[in-house]
Amino acid sequence: MAPPPDGFSYAEWNATYNGLSFGIAAMGSATIFFWLQLPNVTKSYRTALTITGIVTLIATYHYIRIFNSWSEAFTVSSKDGGDYTVQLTGAPFNDGYRYVDWLLTVPLLLIELILVMKLPQQETVSLSWKLGLASALMVALGYPGEIQEDLSVRWFWWCLSMIPFCYVVFTLAVGLAEATSKQPSPAAASLASAARYLTVLSWCTYPFVYMVKSVGLAGPAATMYEQVGYSLADVLAKAVFGVLIWAIAAEKSAVEESGKLLPN
Repeated sequence: MAPPPDGFSYAEWNATYNGLSFGIAAMGSATIFFWLQLPNVTKSYRTALTITGIVTLIATYHYIRIFNSWSEAFTVSSKDGGDYTVQLTGAPFNDGYRYVDWLLTVPLLLIELILVMKLPQQETVSLSWKLGLASALMVALGYPGEIQEDLSVRWFWWCLSMIPFCYVVFTLAVGLAEATSKQPSPAAASLASAARYLTVLSWCTYPFVYMVKSVGLAGPAATMYEQVGYSLADVLAKAVFGVLIWAIAAEKSAVEESGKLLPN
């Protein structure tokens, strides 16, 4: 932990403040929604939806901690109705909460997708372990570079973390294509495909945000782009992705329930 860079304009500070606030609101609202929907899906899909709510709950907690740490690191004041000025308080800004959050939630995100697809048990267990461990390794390898100022060191750890990243993205984009086509209805297959590709799309934003400090940006601007970028990517990867998980569960529940009502 260290104090953030000095020299923030009010616009840069406020953009980061609002980005973190948006993260709290989106994750908290999603958590309530997912858990309220539990009685509306069949038992087979409640575990996936419960995990979805746990993911956004964990994210809500960590966003609150990041938001509080950001607020405590600055004082914002205006004299005689003039422009706002932003000054450091000397308190550290702890962005390490993000990596704790990702280490917990990223494997769960992949597991909830596998569970809602209702694959054969052996394939479910195998994929859950492989993708869960690969995603955790990706996060663990990224953190040492995140806390480095030396660009060569940042690039080294970025390259290492991209190895498990590419494995997970390939599995989502290609490896699960056949399982997606076997969903019980065209709507369920379409939603499962959308969830896979949303995960790939949202995940691909993280490496680019990670590189912000490696392509010449520094100081307050780099911090602002990093915090806002990660916040938007998290909302896509967790809250919006979770809505798709719920939609898949609801569609497949409806298909299964209608099947039970058909005459033999």
